[in-house]
Amino acid sequence: MAEFIEIHPINPQQRFIYQVVDVIRKGGVIVYPTDSGYALGCRVGEKQALDSIKCIRQLDDKHNFTLVCKSLAQSSSFAKLSNDAHRLIKLLTPGPFTFIADATKEVPRRMMHAKRKTIGIRIPDNKIALAIVEELGEPLLSASLILPNEVYALSDPYEIREQLDNELDLIIDAGIVEGQNSTIISCTDGQVEIIRQGIGEAPMLA
Repeated sequence: MAEFIEIHPINPQQRFIYQVVDVIRKGGVIVYPTDSGYALGCRVGEKQALDSIKCIRQLDDKHNFTLVCKSLAQSSSFAKLSNDAHRLIKLLTPGPFTFIADATKEVPRRMMHAKRKTIGIRIPDNKIALAIVEELGEPLLSASLILPNEVYALSDPYEIREQLDNELDLIIDAGIVEGQNSTIISCTDGQVEIIRQGIGEAPMLA
């Protein structure tokens, strides 16, 4: 049975953030809010936790997992970014964007897209998510909480607990967080282009 913690979405209580990060460091899988809905998260390199996320989402090795970072500087060890991509990410974040980049050797192979060797990077505009990665001191491996055959992430933490209580270690209740798609921007092969238009607007790429 998962721990269920109510955290204030505007002023996250630090004692609860400590509790969440402790679960992550022990190899747990959490549900936490982002600016585009709830997401699953675990520590980078935790194979069992990653396998649990893959099972919940029914993902194969062609899925691009995402690293949620507190800043662009934190992502630099994991993603290869051109100068143009670097400037764009700095301009658009924090915000509802996922940037697909070529992965560095710091990224475990099982986290990458099997053929393209890419990884997603996110710096969400969400105080709880940013507080978690700030306290964790490293990026959080993440995947949107979109269940099989669904289009958008689950939005109600009580519904999440009802459906996934036995498959998770901790669920954050930050209220209803509407599930929406982030805008995905590819930053690979020296090119920068939108490959999925979501709620994030990038008029400079139109």
